[in-house]
Amino acid sequence: MQTETDLIPHLFRTEFSKLVAVLSKLFGIEHIETAEDIVSETFLLAAETWGQKGLPPNPTAWLYTVSKNKTLDYIKRNKLFSDKIAPALQSSQDFSISEKEIDLSPRNINDSQLQMMFAICHPGIPVEAQIGLSLNILCGFGAEEIADAFLSNKETIYKRLARAKEKLRTEKVKIELPPPTEISNRLDTILTTLYLLFNEGYYSSSQNTTLRQELCIEAMRLNLMLITNAATNIPAANALLALMCFHSSRFEARTNQNGELILYEEQDETLWNKELISKGELYLNQASQGKQLTKYHLEAAIAYWHTHKKDSAEKWENILQLYNKLLIVAYSPIVALNRTYALAKANGKIAAIQEAEKLNLQHLHLYHSLLGNLYTEVDNAKAKAHFNTALSLAKTTADKQVITKSAAALQ
Repeated sequence: MQTETDLIPHLFRTEFSKLVAVLSKLFGIEHIETAEDIVSETFLLAAETWGQKGLPPNPTAWLYTVSKNKTLDYIKRNKLFSDKIAPALQSSQDFSISEKEIDLSPRNINDSQLQMMFAICHPGIPVEAQIGLSLNILCGFGAEEIADAFLSNKETIYKRLARAKEKLRTEKVKIELPPPTEISNRLDTILTTLYLLFNEGYYSSSQNTTLRQELCIEAMRLNLMLITNAATNIPAANALLALMCFHSSRFEARTNQNGELILYEEQDETLWNKELISKGELYLNQASQGKQLTKYHLEAAIAYWHTHKKDSAEKWENILQLYNKLLIVAYSPIVALNRTYALAKANGKIAAIQEAEKLNLQHLHLYHSLLGNLYTEVDNAKAKAHFNTALSLAKTTADKQVITKSAAALQ
């Protein structure tokens, strides 16, 4: 039986940003903290009321109704709003907001969040701050989770978010879709944010959990929002959604009953979600329109080949060639490391070991974990040494479990 303790964190993740987007559009983004305060008070009241009286029949509708009422009360009673916020709004001479104007319909929530995405990605705000703000405002990330995603610390993220919100105020950014000529540029940052959000869920590095499906689902929901709007339905957005669908198709097979990670080779293929794989193929086909080739196209194509469980020369040669292109389009040490795994599958372990060791990523547990696997049955002493180093560098319980299991197989 679901309790308020289980439900409120989930609703906070899915509904907080929707309510904040609608109220921020109503007040103006310079008053976003007022919107956040009202929605926060709504969730606080939910925790108190639901804890005493039990869950209402429709918890989401309850949150929306209470937010509406709190907003109307705030407008009526708050002197600060009357003196400082209302005069700055349109029609300030006879400013008033009725319940009807606080439109919490699915369509207005959708439009407000889409427009909020573009407001946050205003060119006047540094890119890193745009991503941090998106994760904070649109996705409900706390400073600590954003710090994990940026490999930074909480204090730095706090300051970055505060400066970005101040910039939104001073630039007087409006919550609206930008002109068509600006949409493409701002979409790059939006897609980066959704990519980071999905990865944080899929390769969870916080809360010591292997997989945070709610973050992945939220990233897919926001991405789908882009696809369903003609102005933002671009090939790169389709490619990213295809990538998400392919990865999500393995949710059920990726962890065991204890929440421990199951490696790709050991997954039960019958648990893979065929519907999501089909949707991924659909979006990947739509992404092929036009001449643009992004890292999302290439990563989605690699993920597509991973929906074929059986090893074949064709499969691994295609994956290897896709990684070669990905290194040109968007080089990163992790991409180079992942390529060596494909190289091992296509050309053998010796060739892959030579390439992997050139990378010299001594500080990464993934580097030593991969070399441990590559050296297994080639030089088990070296394999064991690399697994031991990987274990000392790994941070999450899931990573440590996988490394320990691989090392144990050497005995």
